[in-house]
Amino acid sequence: MDYLPLFHNIQGRKCLIVGGGETALRKVRPLLEAGARVQVVAPEIRQGLRELADRGKIQVSHKRFHPNDLAGAVLVIAATDEGAVNEQVSRWARERNIPVNVVDNPALCSVIFPSIVDRSPVQIAISTGGSGPVLARMLRGRLESLLPANLGRLARLAERFRPRVKEKIPAENGRRAFWEGIFEGPVAELVYSGRDGEAEAALAKALEAPDPQPLGEVYLVGGGPGDPDLLTFRALRLMQQADIVLYDRLVSKAVLDLVRRDAERIYVGKTAGDHPVTQDNINRKLVEYAREGKRVLRLKGGDPFIFGRGGEEIEHLAEHGIPFQVVPGITAASGCASYAGIPLTHRDHAQSVRFIAGHRRDDELNLPWRELAAPGQTLVFYMGLNGLETICRELAAAGMGATMPAALIEKGTSPRQRVFVGTLADLPEKVREGQAKAPTLIIVGTVVSLHHRLRWFGGADEGKQSDD
Repeated sequence: MDYLPLFHNIQGRKCLIVGGGETALRKVRPLLEAGARVQVVAPEIRQGLRELADRGKIQVSHKRFHPNDLAGAVLVIAATDEGAVNEQVSRWARERNIPVNVVDNPALCSVIFPSIVDRSPVQIAISTGGSGPVLARMLRGRLESLLPANLGRLARLAERFRPRVKEKIPAENGRRAFWEGIFEGPVAELVYSGRDGEAEAALAKALEAPDPQPLGEVYLVGGGPGDPDLLTFRALRLMQQADIVLYDRLVSKAVLDLVRRDAERIYVGKTAGDHPVTQDNINRKLVEYAREGKRVLRLKGGDPFIFGRGGEEIEHLAEHGIPFQVVPGITAASGCASYAGIPLTHRDHAQSVRFIAGHRRDDELNLPWRELAAPGQTLVFYMGLNGLETICRELAAAGMGATMPAALIEKGTSPRQRVFVGTLADLPEKVREGQAKAPTLIIVGTVVSLHHRLRWFGGADEGKQSDD
């Protein structure tokens, strides 16, 4: 190791910053968050430092640095624009065995500032030894996305219970197993969702009467329209801790690849006229696996509550006393329209949006066509590929007109996305010629006319659109 990572308690202790510019201000902030008593020495200071001094947060000495300023300091930071001054600060601090950091000059540092992931009391420090600060910040960003915002509250809860757990479970291995169950189970999830009181009660119950076969939990997660970058942080976290996953046809491979590698995967997808796994069977399996103590991930494309039958599934879980969480996903209408450069609402075009199931039952698509043909709205049809001709014909006949712009998006948000743009009159023919395959989404309304000016998807549908 080039450096030994340490966490220092500087609560109420003097930390000296030499310099009064923007760099000094950046260093003041983490010191104040750690409870330090901050003193700034500089002939002139920037406005942000003056405001902190006026509020009594820091002490400021308007003068040039002198070695006597080091008295009582437990940390020194040199943040001036003068190389000679920074060298002096470093030398005099080292002579007094005071840790010193010289900004952007690792050779003059005895300590360096890491990038910090702060979930106090849980903290993670990341350092590249001064060789790549931007890389350290990038790594911090990735870790931030993986760690729940309430992780610190979970640690505080564990801190309160540690003496009771040690008394109740004397054996070290037993305590380790107990805490692993707490940190990876329902208690942790209750804390993460802000239900601290319930979490504390559940932890107390687990400690007093350990359950030999604890009840599992179901995570109903929206996997979005296909691009894994559109997953929420919470969705990714639950995907990484599930024991078993039941996933739909519309879940992309890229999203499925983010599920915990050793989790059992069960495909329960359905297509029009082909339901090898019925909804009733899926509902029963969710209850069965949860009663076995498993963390069950029910992974759906888009959002589970928009044409995803998620409401039916959680209703069944509630009836059988199975705990569950619902994580919203970006629905196909929002994700696909955005990637195609089609705003669903626009002040000059549409003031409302309607999501409509476009699949036919018994070869009939019975919809309130005249109501749907009203102006000032955008229509989004899910699962409408087979009914495209009917949709276009009926809307035109209901008063919308054959020249109304319409688009069909195939495999939206994925690298294979294609966008077919036309009108109600010619879109079906363009889609047939392009041999579009499911999954698709149909958008009807004047907002479609903005597609050419606003699309941004970076080439996924460049040169492949039927209207080019």
